[in-house]
Amino acid sequence: MNQSVSSASPSDSPSPSSSTLRVEPAAYGLPGVVRVTLDRPDAFNALSVQAIDELQATLSDIARSDARVVVLAAEGRAYCAGHDLKELQASPSLDFYRALFARCSSLMMTIQRMPQPVIARVQGVATAAGCQLVAMCDLAVAADTARFATSGIHYGLFCATPAVPLSRNIPRKAAFEMLMTGDFIDAAKARELGLINHMTPLDALDADVAALAKRICEKPAAAVRMGKSLFYRQLEMGIEAAYQAAGQTIACNAIDPAAQEGMQAFVEKRRPNWKE
Repeated sequence: MNQSVSSASPSDSPSPSSSTLRVEPAAYGLPGVVRVTLDRPDAFNALSVQAIDELQATLSDIARSDARVVVLAAEGRAYCAGHDLKELQASPSLDFYRALFARCSSLMMTIQRMPQPVIARVQGVATAAGCQLVAMCDLAVAADTARFATSGIHYGLFCATPAVPLSRNIPRKAAFEMLMTGDFIDAAKARELGLINHMTPLDALDADVAALAKRICEKPAAAVRMGKSLFYRQLEMGIEAAYQAAGQTIACNAIDPAAQEGMQAFVEKRRPNWKE
């Protein structure tokens, strides 16, 4: 049978909902799936300093819990409009800007480093740092009406930090065009380029996100954790170092009880009976 998935105990639960976020354990009726929703629809879910700090704290808490999958969603017409430009304009200081973008970069790296796969549930437009947020998530499912842009260039601000994950998600020339023109691409183009995994009608978005999360939750937690870590580490290595890291990872994975049970089930031509 498939692996059972336990939800986080109360002591290990994610942070409660905040003024910029809503947190829902056991989302979609799936134990182990945590949905974090950006909840500033009137501000198009812009990443203010407060929003960045609250999202950082929430994801850090989830990373330490026994949650299995994180869904990063948003309320309203926009997924995320990027940084709060009114906030940037109100504090025209190099020190403030450096600290803000360092905070945001730390948040983005938290998404990559946390052991749980993170799925972006994109229901609307994702621009600038909002597009960066989608690109940093491990997986993305978008409504067919969603649109994406690195639009800072329209306002004299090259989207330098969004360029980092964007150029690692899609072909270079496509990324460069988005960064230099600020033009939108639609969900179909985003899927073609590899920015998102799946495109679906808006009314089917939650069902498709839940189906993807469920498929991940059915796999052994240890394999998922080790796999995510290795996937990103080897991308930044030369091929020889990547093989060395991969060999060490798969050896450690192979001695895990879940992997031993999986191999035994294959030999015996039955479904694995994972205990965790």
